[in-house]
Amino acid sequence: MHSVAILTYSNASFFELGCAVELFALPRPEQQSWYCSEVVSFESGQLSLSAGVQINAKCISSLESFDILIVPSWPVTNKHASELMAREIRAFVSAGKRVFSFCSGAFLLAELGLLANKKATTHWKYAQLFKQKFPDVKYQEDVLYIYDDCIGTSAGSAAALDLGIEIIRQDYGYQVANQIARQLVLSAHRSGGQSQFVQTPVLSSPGLFSKSLDWAVEHLAENIDINSFAARASMSRRTFDRKFKNTFNLTPKDWLTLQRINLAKRILETQTDAIDRVAELSGFNNATTMRHHFRKQLGVSPKYYRSQFSAGSERSLQVSR
Repeated sequence: MHSVAILTYSNASFFELGCAVELFALPRPEQQSWYCSEVVSFESGQLSLSAGVQINAKCISSLESFDILIVPSWPVTNKHASELMAREIRAFVSAGKRVFSFCSGAFLLAELGLLANKKATTHWKYAQLFKQKFPDVKYQEDVLYIYDDCIGTSAGSAAALDLGIEIIRQDYGYQVANQIARQLVLSAHRSGGQSQFVQTPVLSSPGLFSKSLDWAVEHLAENIDINSFAARASMSRRTFDRKFKNTFNLTPKDWLTLQRINLAKRILETQTDAIDRVAELSGFNNATTMRHHFRKQLGVSPKYYRSQFSAGSERSLQVSR
C-alpha cells in the first residue's frame, strides 16, 4: 500500500487539491489495496483556501512516513517554502521517493532546486514566468504531463487528472486505471505528449473528428490508411494533419502508434498471448516493429513490460517520457 501526502497551505487552489483527494484519498472498497492518503500541511491551524473554503489539514513536521508526495498547486509569486518544508521535501526526493506536482505546483519544486536540469511543465499561462524564474529547468512546451526520474509535473487544472490516472496505471495497471477514469467520466488514458489546448476554431461538425478517433481505436488491429482516416472525419488530409497537430501535438500516424502501444500494454497486462500474437492483436506488422516502438516510447521491451505489469507482478516501473 502506498502512503500518500497531499500537500496544502493557506490560500491553496481548491480545484487541484480536490483532484488529488478524489484520485488518491477517496475510499475504493472495490480495490483490495489502495492508497493510504492524508491531506497535510506544514502550517498549523485552520487553513483558508480559495473562495473562502476553510479546511483542517494534518499538521506535520516530517514526510518520512510517506512514499508519494503530491503538490497540487503553489503560488507563482510572493510565497516561499519554510525552512522545514524545504528540508523535508529535498530529503524526500533524495531518498528516491516519488513527487508529483499539478499545475503551478512545479513552481515549488523548481524553487527548491529539484527541477534543475530536469524536464518539467506547468500551466501554459505560467510558462513564460516559469522559464524566466527557473532558466535551469528544461521546460517542456505544450504537454499534459512529463516525468524526469522520480518527479512528475503536469499542466494546468484538468491535466492533473491525466497525470493522476497515469500514476494509478503505473501502480495498479490499466484495468484499475480505466475503472477510476470511468468513475471520473474521463478518457481512460491521455498521453503526456498531447497539446494543452486546441489552437484552431471548433469545427462546424465537431463530432465527426471525435467519431473518427473512436472508429480508429476500435479498429487498431487493422491496417488504417491515413487518407481514409481523414475521410471519416470529412476532412482533407492537410486539414486532418493540422487538426491532429493542434489537438494532440502528434501526427495521425504517431497517434495511431501510441494507441497501439496502449492496446498492447493492456493485452500484456491481462492476457498470456505470445509476443507475436500481441503484436498482431494491437495492429503492429510484427513483433520486431512492436519492440521498436516499445523501446522508443517506454524504454523497455514488451517482455519486460509484461514482467512488471502483468497481474500479480510488482508494478514499480517508471515509464520514461
